[in-house]
Amino acid sequence: MTRTSYLGQGPRVAIRHVGSQDYAELTGLAQESAEMLRRWLGARENTVEAFESYLERFEQPTHEGFVICLRSTGKIVGGVNINNIIRGTLQSGTLGYTAYASTIGYGYMTEGLELVIQLAFDQLELHRLEANIQPDNTSSLNLVKRLGFQREGYSAAFQFINGEWRDHERWAVTAEAR
Repeated sequence: MTRTSYLGQGPRVAIRHVGSQDYAELTGLAQESAEMLRRWLGARENTVEAFESYLERFEQPTHEGFVICLRSTGKIVGGVNINNIIRGTLQSGTLGYTAYASTIGYGYMTEGLELVIQLAFDQLELHRLEANIQPDNTSSLNLVKRLGFQREGYSAAFQFINGEWRDHERWAVTAEAR
């Protein structure tokens, strides 16, 4: 089914807000990609309740949730969150994103994340976006490099994943750098 309520469109993909109608499709994508994602994200619950809790975050002004869809079919090929949005003198947010096993290697995440970044700087009026990435996640590091992010530092024991505190590299981009 082609969705037409897109917030931004590129040549092949478009972005829109994630919603309750996406539960079945996102659950299927998460299950098919569980092995690929487990190393970076840990095990996730795929229950209706967990999904509803996830969606509730986006009712707050501090979080925005998007899906990246193929323009031709509306099929979801990725997801992006802008978390921990801070207003005032910072105007910043932290990106979280995921690709899925069946759609990696086509450049959909690059195109879709570019659309989210444009929306963040233009419509949400943010000034800065950060991405915190595990040092051995080369696919994710290469993605942010392609999009103009600069490495700013290293955070030891940054996030608890799979029973262990994981180090992360901190990457950022500002509106002026775009």
